[in-house]
Amino acid sequence: MPLALLALAVGAFGIGTTEFVMMGLLPDVATDLNISLPAAGHLVSAYALGVVIGAPLLAAATARMPRRTVLIALMILFVVGNALSALAPDHHWLLAARLLSGLPHGAFFGVGAVVATTLVTPERKARSVSLMFLGLTVANIAGVPAATLMGQQFGWRATFLAVSAIGLAAIASLALLIPAEAKGAPPATGLRGELTALRSLPVWLSLGTTVAGFGALFAAYSYITPMLTDAAGYTDASVTLLLALFGVGATIGNLLGGRLADHSLRGTLFGGLTSLTLVLALFPALMTTPWTAALAVTLLGTAAFVTGSPLQLMVMEKAASAPSLASSANQAAFNLANAGGAWIGGLALAAGLGVTSPAVAGAGLAVLGLGVAGVAYAVDHRQTSPLGRERLVATHKPERTEASSLQG
Repeated sequence: MPLALLALAVGAFGIGTTEFVMMGLLPDVATDLNISLPAAGHLVSAYALGVVIGAPLLAAATARMPRRTVLIALMILFVVGNALSALAPDHHWLLAARLLSGLPHGAFFGVGAVVATTLVTPERKARSVSLMFLGLTVANIAGVPAATLMGQQFGWRATFLAVSAIGLAAIASLALLIPAEAKGAPPATGLRGELTALRSLPVWLSLGTTVAGFGALFAAYSYITPMLTDAAGYTDASVTLLLALFGVGATIGNLLGGRLADHSLRGTLFGGLTSLTLVLALFPALMTTPWTAALAVTLLGTAAFVTGSPLQLMVMEKAASAPSLASSANQAAFNLANAGGAWIGGLALAAGLGVTSPAVAGAGLAVLGLGVAGVAYAVDHRQTSPLGRERLVATHKPERTEASSLQG
């Protein structure tokens, strides 16, 4: 694997750290800025909103630019957003800075995934994407705990300055290691070409699979702390270690999914979603003892992230002529899954179905993801089979009018 993938992983590490560290710093930020904890929670939502807005808009706005230039520009915006977060004088300025920090997130992963696949041979595309995402999963193991500890010891502003430094390191790595235009890279098509790619039904079915599949993960993961404390009997102090186990599982799943998807993209996707369904369905039983609960958290990360690289690569392949916008839109789909999954899990909890009910609701979403993936497979099969191609051509043939028949 080329060293240039390391530059993408460094950027992903910084982005993953700043995305999730706010959750651990909320009490410190709320105390320092003299706001309530729910008000501080809006800082998490502001970042997610920035991702959803920025992913398609920035990818579209930079469609004609060289991709290395785009990646460096996005990382500069990331550094500026985090530096402004560290310097924010009050809650409102911090809210705006967090929104700004989230804007480059989706476009960086979207464009970065396109670049990653051009750096390797075709049979290693999924593995290259998984290595870029490795920075995101490692951030959950090392980056977030270290950044949270730094914020608790030296103040939350120090954390965002440190993340800005990681961004500067990523900029230097991108400038040194990413080629000006990777050999075999699809040419920039401009905004019209990128938008045309989004008119494809298979692209939208792939995005729908992402929303349902990762919505299943976040339906359970958003409420993992009460499951571990109320059902499995862990103390609050132990939850941080268990969340690190989730990061370990996610890293394993990410690497495994990339390797398997290079052999069978569709098979890895179906296998991952099926595994996720089973793990979530077994959550009520696994959350009855401490050791089985720890196993459940690890398996949840593994099963969910096995599907990460296949989903990203599938969207890119369905928009092969103009993959940047579709790839970035998939990152927006991940964040919609985050919000939607948490909402559905919360409905199950509010209905009084039990502390582990969000996981069961997540299992239902995983089944929905399997259904959408099945429809996508059927559409692909119809379009690629000889009979399907004949029907497709027949539907686009001009009808012979009576006059043309007489002329013939």
